[in-house]
Amino acid sequence: MNRFIRHGSVSLIAVTLIGALCLCGCANKTRRASVPETQTASIHFTDSRDGRSYRAVKIGGLIWMAEDLNYQPRGKSWCYGDSGSNCGKYGRLYDWDAAMASCPAGWHLPSRLEWDKLGQAIGGERRPSRVENEIDSIDVVNWYDVGKKLKAKEGWNDNGNGSDDYGFSSLPGGYRYYERGRFNYAGYRSHYWTSTENGDDRAYDRDLYHDEDYLYEYDGDKAYGLSVRCVQDGD
Repeated sequence: MNRFIRHGSVSLIAVTLIGALCLCGCANKTRRASVPETQTASIHFTDSRDGRSYRAVKIGGLIWMAEDLNYQPRGKSWCYGDSGSNCGKYGRLYDWDAAMASCPAGWHLPSRLEWDKLGQAIGGERRPSRVENEIDSIDVVNWYDVGKKLKAKEGWNDNGNGSDDYGFSSLPGGYRYYERGRFNYAGYRSHYWTSTENGDDRAYDRDLYHDEDYLYEYDGDKAYGLSVRCVQDGD
């Protein structure tokens, strides 16, 4: 099967000074952990390798590129339909090896867990599932009530535009199928590599569709050509 076919309050009477300090410290730690840090205003940076400028946004404490990567590495990458104008519109499509090596210095390809953190930060509903790929069945995590918030306000076909609540601005760059080099679904779907492998030949990806409100998870052969969003390295 082709993996891209749809599928009451308490009063404190008395407390020692030490106890009060401990309670305050614990409360502050809890508060910081439960409220993700998000900044919807765009951040801008320049890729020193080719001088290209990108927008970025801070969501859930992580800084994400707000555009798909458009850097041509030494590895395998393509413009959708082999048209340079589509690289300008959607960014490039990369096989997994090239995707792992293509983020600018100080940035990296996000893991499954970092994508999960994104889904959680914007209030999505976590829905684990088991799905079939070309080889086996796998456990995945889909996020409901996320797709519309991540999709750009224009550029999606058939009334598929999003609200772009967090400035993530995903565009439907489609993908490149590794057999016969066939390109599919520009205008309708976006597919993003994660850095997390599933065996020697496969890796997980995250997908958005024009007519659904999920951030889907799947895995694919590393030879597929998918889009890339980079995340800034932590301290």
